[in-house]
Amino acid sequence: MNIPTVAIVGRPNVGKSSLFNRLLRKKLAVVHPRSGITRDRNYAMCDWNGVEFHLIDTGGIVPETKDLMERMIADQTEFAINEADLVLLVVDTQTGSDQIDEQIARLLFKAGKNTLIVANKADNELLESQIYEFMRLGLGDPFPVSATAGLNIGELLDEVVRRLPAQEVSEEGTDEAIRVAVVGRPNVGKSSFINKLLGENRLIVSAVAGTTRDAVDTPFEFEGRRYILIDTAGLRRRYKVNENVEFYTNLRTTRAIEACDVAVVLIDAVEGVTAQDQHILSDVLENRRGAVLAVNKWDLVEKTDKTADEYLVRVKETLSQDSFVPVVFISALTGQRVSKALTIVDRVHEQNYRKLPTSDLNRFLQEVYGRRKPPSRLGKYIQIKYLTQTETAPPTFVFFTSYPELVDKGYIQYLSNQLREEFGFEGVPIRLKFRRK
Repeated sequence: MNIPTVAIVGRPNVGKSSLFNRLLRKKLAVVHPRSGITRDRNYAMCDWNGVEFHLIDTGGIVPETKDLMERMIADQTEFAINEADLVLLVVDTQTGSDQIDEQIARLLFKAGKNTLIVANKADNELLESQIYEFMRLGLGDPFPVSATAGLNIGELLDEVVRRLPAQEVSEEGTDEAIRVAVVGRPNVGKSSFINKLLGENRLIVSAVAGTTRDAVDTPFEFEGRRYILIDTAGLRRRYKVNENVEFYTNLRTTRAIEACDVAVVLIDAVEGVTAQDQHILSDVLENRRGAVLAVNKWDLVEKTDKTADEYLVRVKETLSQDSFVPVVFISALTGQRVSKALTIVDRVHEQNYRKLPTSDLNRFLQEVYGRRKPPSRLGKYIQIKYLTQTETAPPTFVFFTSYPELVDKGYIQYLSNQLREEFGFEGVPIRLKFRRK
């Protein structure tokens, strides 16, 4: 299916992100009265009466600005405009048209884009009557809405769908895309990693920590397989989250982890595995998502022929019980092993949906139970008679035993380690349950 794209553009603080959330009927984009909060292109899939389209939220355009960040935001918005089949130019009914609106309108007219002017904040009949001043922008009749109150949103979606090109069915496979969240501390190179995979500067890269604020979804295809890459805001320690904006972006990143299939956790090769890196990895695994640890900035490490092996040993020792997570050494700057990271993501994703035959599991149970039996407790001798896998994503195993409530944590860890040693499950959290036989 060739899915069309709709881009939401406009000057700062006219309600683009509010409209984005309202059209999606869920709060994906960060909304804040301070201008400049939305910086990257934020992708999401929108569905209206069975018609699907990609919706892109963008940062506010300030033409001819000398501010570096505003210029970078404008570059991202121009990318979105070029990708779009339809552009929604959002204007503010309460403040009226200004010079920036006119400059943006000229840019869209010059690009020859199919454009619909959306007059936001038309919260009452008096304001709605004032929308016709926007006709002087030369892009047709304005469409009055209130993103905050939900006024005319259904009618706007009807008009958007009417203006979209007919969707063509392609011969692509029907396999669902793998959702890959790229997470880590601020400024470890998450956006650079995604840009290198995409082969373009899709996301803003800056030395200023905290540049990425939203969780940004980017559809992507690599060697015939489809992905959705999710760039996220850098996760700080909770006690360092002071601003309301950072609170919500941390929450959004956590939700991105919950929604992904596999998370690539980036760490800084020079700094090594920090306590916060371990906390982020634990968040991923506690949410029962697959994980890959990518050691970025490997080009900055002085190396001998033993450096990688020694570094890997230190990482595995630091991760302790999470040492089953695969590690890849990359450089988002040079592109070194960036594509290999995606190959490992595929491997972890396959492991997450792996289903083992019950016969193999019970052969395994006889061996490990024979080598080491659970210690008796409260005078009770614990027998384990049967093992089966009941679920995937994450793989879940049920042990049938005489006293499930008496199996201690040490023995559970032993069984978990033996399962991994025998069957792998690289990068995948596994669950063990115990039931009465």
